[in-house]
Amino acid sequence: MIRIPDLSGKSVLVTGSSTGIGAAVAEAFAAQGARVAVHYNASAEAAQEVLDRIRAAGGEAESFQADVAARGAADRLVEEVAARFGGIDGLVNNAGGMVRRCPVETSDDALIDEVVDLNIRQVINASRAVVPWMRRAGGGFIINTSSVAARNGGGPGAVLYAASKGFVSTFTRGLARELVGDGIRVNAVAPGLIATAFHERHSTPAQMEAMTRGIPMARAGTGEDCVGAYLYLASDTLSGYVTGQVVEVNGGSLMP
Repeated sequence: MIRIPDLSGKSVLVTGSSTGIGAAVAEAFAAQGARVAVHYNASAEAAQEVLDRIRAAGGEAESFQADVAARGAADRLVEEVAARFGGIDGLVNNAGGMVRRCPVETSDDALIDEVVDLNIRQVINASRAVVPWMRRAGGGFIINTSSVAARNGGGPGAVLYAASKGFVSTFTRGLARELVGDGIRVNAVAPGLIATAFHERHSTPAQMEAMTRGIPMARAGTGEDCVGAYLYLASDTLSGYVTGQVVEVNGGSLMP
């Protein structure tokens, strides 16, 4: 992997980083010399495996547990990481999920609340909590994980998830305007079809095959395919004049 010198020594919190895209991103930041906070909710064993791989490669990381969908948990997670690391230079809001496929007409308030808490509220709360720490440091970066679903409305039963990711994309642009004067850049990555545990839970093999047929590159992506976009957006050297942007990583399935 190409070294990006200005990422070395940065303290970076990656939420939802015990598996999938988040795990790949956490390991990539550690490989660049950043100190990484690996966050998990229920996947303690998987988080430990991420830590083990990072440390075996000579990187520095610690794990932190929090159910960020619970009220106040994202704020507490940021404060715990900042206290342990002496601050936070970068936040990757990667935690999120579909919860379950459900047509809008059969959804209920409990499901709506769960989707909002998991994909919207905790992104706001973590971002809000990290701003004072970044101001003290003279700047920083926030990278949100959106989705191709934010643009195409999502697949069957995924409207609530898609809409929540649409919020993430809009929030990214608005927050970038609010924080630009503080030297805090806010951007997002919008993955397309990525072969992770997300689709193992929510998509059948037939659905995966159908979705793959619509990708010009003729394959689903991997967490590692997404890493470069996050590192680019984190680096002032590479993207110092980039803020409020949503970078699409989808194998050509969407070309806006």
